[in-house]
Amino acid sequence: MEPTVQWFKDLGMDDSQVKNVIVQTPQLLGYSVENNMKPKVQLLRGYGFADTQIVGVIVRFPVLLGLSSQRLASRLWVLDSQGTLTEAALCRVMKATDLQFAEGSAAS
Repeated sequence: MEPTVQWFKDLGMDDSQVKNVIVQTPQLLGYSVENNMKPKVQLLRGYGFADTQIVGVIVRFPVLLGLSSQRLASRLWVLDSQGTLTEAALCRVMKATDLQFAEGSAAS
């Protein structure tokens, strides 16, 4: 089995979720689990997200795994400092452009 698919399943995704994530963002199959995806999941865990919540975020916004760790970390920090760190808020700010985020329209 493809290592990425197995990793998604180990994270807690069911077959349907794995299929949807791969269909939405097929380039994930080419990303390194160890060097790209696991560090982002660890970062989310460090901010208190449970694996079920992380799965929810990835299923809703699989592109998150392809974005830079710096972008993810900075947006997590802002949401956390505002007391607004939730799955929905994270998906919203990760979809925002850097300009929208800097202007605060996506972070509030």
